[in-house]
Amino acid sequence: MTYLSIKRLLDVLFAAIGLMVAFPVMILIGVAIAMQMGRPILFKQRRLGRYGKAFQLIKFRTMATDTDDAGQPAPDAVRLTGLGSLLRRSSLDELPQLWNVLIGHMSLVGPRPLFVRYTPYYTPREWRRHEIRPGITGLAQINEIDMSTPELLAKTDAEMIRTLTTGDYFKYIFQTVAGKGSGDRVVK
Repeated sequence: MTYLSIKRLLDVLFAAIGLMVAFPVMILIGVAIAMQMGRPILFKQRRLGRYGKAFQLIKFRTMATDTDDAGQPAPDAVRLTGLGSLLRRSSLDELPQLWNVLIGHMSLVGPRPLFVRYTPYYTPREWRRHEIRPGITGLAQINEIDMSTPELLAKTDAEMIRTLTTGDYFKYIFQTVAGKGSGDRVVK
């Protein structure tokens, strides 16, 4: 079996187990969102996946639907609810992405899927992120690199794609669950 076949097998296994274990918590979160913010409970957004193919990323909803006087969505800081803030800080809003992993849109480990609207702006180096399935976690996430540093993010994603091993797969998952950054593989 190839590395990507093994990785996919592990993704399916861990996502299925994760969904079963997290199901009671997900029900409670869904009820809390419905009671505090109403419906919908899930937030869906088109993101780019493997080979640049778009898919629907799903998360728990964390923002209210407040609008300004012109009918436009209010700023994110205004719409983010207390429950939503808690879900984001604890990363519990990400739990529905296990479904994305199970059905093959995502992996547990890989570069985070970015917005479809970024497509025209990718450099060839940045486009490499689409050679593998996007992930819930990866080298950039455990080193807390985000979109505010796009060149470093692209470099980190390219490094991860080039060097990712089964050991790294388990290490990144463990460090994400433990809430610890790696510190030893920061790409500069």
